Amino acid sequence: MSEKSTGIITGNKKTSMGLDENIAGALCYFLGFITGIVFLLTEKDNKFIKFHAIQSIAISIPLMVLNMIISALYAFFPWSMFWLIGILSLLISLAGLILWIVLMMKAFQGEIFKLPIVGDIAEKQAQL
Repeated sequence: MSEKSTGIITGNKKTSMGLDENIAGALCYFLGFITGIVFLLTEKDNKFIKFHAIQSIAISIPLMVLNMIISALYAFFPWSMFWLIGILSLLISLAGLILWIVLMMKAFQGEIFKLPIVGDIAEKQAQL
């Protein structure tokens, strides 16, 4: 889980919804892809918000799918393997929680914080 930051820090500009840019950026991550989609659809001009909304969508959907796959493993493995699957699920959930907190904090600080693969996608789509 290595991160790369562009180092760009924005001011406290207002968005078209009347929120400060940094608050809206943090809210993009609040409910994962749901708030990402909401902010992507409602904020047309602000590239900072678009970046965080796209990155939120691009990271939360794969994490959700991964959690569903791990949950489905319970049906295919014997009872003796449940503890291993449980630990794996716990570790992925913990990593997701830490990532969620870091991304929200970085957005709230007004920073464009790029994750390795999804950050490049978000940057290209937001046209930073």
